[in-house]
Amino acid sequence: MQFPSPISVKWLAEFINAEVAGNENLFATGINEIHKVENGDIVFVDHPKYYDKCINSNANFIIINKKVDHPDNKVLLIVENPFDAYCKIVDHFRPFAPSTKTISETAKIGEGSFLYPNTVVGNHVVIGKNCIIHPNVTIMDFCVIGDNVVIQSGTVIGSNAFYYNTKKDREIWYKKMPDCGRVIIEDFVEIGANCTIDRGVSHDTIIGKGTKIDNLVHIGHDTVVGSNCLFAAQVGIAGATTIGNGVILWGQVGVSKTLTIGDNAVVYAQSGVPASIDGNKVYFGSPVENAKDKMKELVWIKRIPELWEKVTGKQ
Repeated sequence: MQFPSPISVKWLAEFINAEVAGNENLFATGINEIHKVENGDIVFVDHPKYYDKCINSNANFIIINKKVDHPDNKVLLIVENPFDAYCKIVDHFRPFAPSTKTISETAKIGEGSFLYPNTVVGNHVVIGKNCIIHPNVTIMDFCVIGDNVVIQSGTVIGSNAFYYNTKKDREIWYKKMPDCGRVIIEDFVEIGANCTIDRGVSHDTIIGKGTKIDNLVHIGHDTVVGSNCLFAAQVGIAGATTIGNGVILWGQVGVSKTLTIGDNAVVYAQSGVPASIDGNKVYFGSPVENAKDKMKELVWIKRIPELWEKVTGKQ
């Protein structure tokens, strides 16, 4: 999330009651979680396992629970509980704002767009021109819909990210991170019925131009989908995944988190993608392999009883 205007480290340290290590005269321009940080961002870390990753990330301002060595261009904000400090900042700049109307007065809807009855449009939503939004669609706060987009009934755009801070030394192990990201749907996208597209935790979930999505598809937080992709029914994509242009995922494909699928890759139905895969190839299986190799393997597996009988003489 980008702040409305840059905020000073001095103000930030006072706001979260932090000790500053570094140049307190600098200004932060946004806040992000580690997978999406950019220059000028604030990030938090509360486990030694991730200290180096945060220190060496693009973030310039690190909320941390221990003073550690850091480059001159980084500023540490040392607090007892970095997660709580992060939440306090997010809640301040993106507080909960209830909407009592089906279509918020702050929403902007472009010329030629038609919304069926029972559509819910949240605060500060932008819908472009010539869109068709079918009944019972929900578009949550701050989401952006491009031009010529079709969204079928029952779909939710901008649902909360499934993203929790986990510590097992407290009564409630899983504490939800407040969402301040958006969903951005680009031009000429079509989304089927009963899909869910989660907003980014602190950045944006993006569906690229011309992409077509079937019914009952779930796309996790902070995922970036390229242009002209095709997702069949019951595809599930976990958070912070990057999917290239022209990718085809057939029915019930499952994609794990924080990985990359290259341009023009094709994944056959009911496959599982646990790690990054190259583009311009066809995949099948769980975990996925080259589709031709996997098909040959299945042929040989079917022949095992026949081969066993030849070797042993037993059926």
